[in-house]
Amino acid sequence: MIDLYYWTTPNGHKVTLFLEETGLPYRVIPVNIGKGEQFEPSFLRVAPNNRIPAILDHAPEGGGEPLSLFESGAILLYLAGKTGHFIPADARGRAEVLQWLFWQMGGLGPMAGQNHHFRNYAPEKIPYAIDRYVRETNRLYGVLDRRLADRAFLAGDAYTIADMASYPWILPEAQGQAIDDFPHLRRWHGEIKARPATTRAYDLVRTVNPDAGGIRTEEERRVLFGQTAASHPARA
Repeated sequence: MIDLYYWTTPNGHKVTLFLEETGLPYRVIPVNIGKGEQFEPSFLRVAPNNRIPAILDHAPEGGGEPLSLFESGAILLYLAGKTGHFIPADARGRAEVLQWLFWQMGGLGPMAGQNHHFRNYAPEKIPYAIDRYVRETNRLYGVLDRRLADRAFLAGDAYTIADMASYPWILPEAQGQAIDDFPHLRRWHGEIKARPATTRAYDLVRTVNPDAGGIRTEEERRVLFGQTAASHPARA
């Protein structure tokens, strides 16, 4: 059994996509990041960076004590290794997956995240910041579109953890993008959306966070965007 510490964010969806595809038994432990539950000692023991997602695998390969892991990319790699699914066994195929997984972790996720922040959540609309991140998101959409022009998925013909990592971050309307400008990306996104496991993964939103839809209070803003090293000394 895998305990999944989860909230309904793009990074959270990455892991539920994998778990639903493979059928690995898992239990969702909601971590309401708007209420500051990511700073609770029980969560920090699993995820010292106080960010979701994280997992606790009660049946790790080789046995022994439960294994905890944080960072969505690391979790996807671990689960792919554990199951032997969604990552090629050969060196070249694995390298293709890894470079696109790391591209998402270092590029698409952070840049789209800043896009979301300055377009949707910042109390002051700063034109330079909005333009900077909308343009960079547009560039990254273009990278994906060109990559997908002659292959079904990011690493080739097979759906992999590289696709699972990128898919939740393609949110054209929220990111100021016109998906019709990127026909290959649109095709890829539609095919993944239609997968039964994707439907099951996103159905969790209705159960875990039925009121999903942004930041509504100043307290939520402070918890999500106002933290420093000294914010929660009693909980660290």
